[in-house]
Amino acid sequence: MVKRDLIIVGAGPAGLSAAKVALEAGLTVTIIERAAILGGQLTKQTHKFFGSKEEYAKTRGIDIASILIDELKNYEKRLEILKEATVVGMYKDYVLTIYQGNEYFKYQAKAIIIATGASEKVLAFENNDLPGIYGAGAVQTLMNLYGIVPGNEVVMVGSGNIGLIVSYQLIQAGVKVKALLEAASNIGGYLVHAAKLVRLGVPIYTKTSVKKAFGDKQLEKIETVKLDENWQYIEGTEEIINCDALCISVGLTPLHQLLSMAEVDMIYISELGGLIPKKTPDYETSMPRVYACGDVTGIEEASSAMVEGKIAGLMAARDLGHRHKKFNELEKQFKDQLQNLRQGPSGVKIRLGLQKAGEEL
Repeated sequence: MVKRDLIIVGAGPAGLSAAKVALEAGLTVTIIERAAILGGQLTKQTHKFFGSKEEYAKTRGIDIASILIDELKNYEKRLEILKEATVVGMYKDYVLTIYQGNEYFKYQAKAIIIATGASEKVLAFENNDLPGIYGAGAVQTLMNLYGIVPGNEVVMVGSGNIGLIVSYQLIQAGVKVKALLEAASNIGGYLVHAAKLVRLGVPIYTKTSVKKAFGDKQLEKIETVKLDENWQYIEGTEEIINCDALCISVGLTPLHQLLSMAEVDMIYISELGGLIPKKTPDYETSMPRVYACGDVTGIEEASSAMVEGKIAGLMAARDLGHRHKKFNELEKQFKDQLQNLRQGPSGVKIRLGLQKAGEEL
């Protein structure tokens, strides 16, 4: 068994940010990432970020990933990175079972940071498994990593920021977005993104969902239906839209499985995406020296995930006897940044979720 000081599971915005701060403090760090490349969701985000300079405002997600990766190169002697390696087990004795290259092996850590992110939620309707029906993340991966468009005529389901942004990216790639459907009565994402689509002629239908998909070997058309105040179908409101691709963007759910396997205390908060770990203000879970950050602790923007990762890295280093020389300054700076990111109308849902989880804002 390989023994390490700090192991970080996940090399997305939270995991990379945690690694940087922990390395700055003097720790030896191992990052375990199941993908072939580092950066997580950032690697498929071509839009520019909002926020402040500290959160890389006006910088594209793909460029932020490169920045975070480059920052780790200064610490290569104390950094180990395992790519295409999946952590399939986490146990109470701080042992992780890892699958890589058709082999299983074990690492044991003094401290662990779980930054596994989230997976896409699915939408239930008849024939929802037809080829041509994608999650928004899959569409971003196809277009932004591999240069492949999912179809010629696409319908988007979901008006959160991801749905709005991916719709715009599809249009930029020459794809016709025939409609955007939203089950709620209001658009879920930033209105500035929605306004772009409206100006480009994309109709947005609220209180509307997909009832059925049609096609022989692949998607050919969908049937939409209006929803009442109880989210039930209103019979007689069905309409047909011809399309060869359907993109589903109805939210994310935290990838909590490793934490649950280790019997970390969990709580279900719908506003934060589902089952999340209970944690202290220092991002430590109920299992001592096991921290969680990013979307695994509640669905937010990548900017928040990066700041949460920095806090987790800072605290893990402290608890392993490597207190950062700027600890007090950084702790205040990071927590202030996080609070600022959660202000305003866009942060209402997050603030409510955190209150339900019993966390201080």
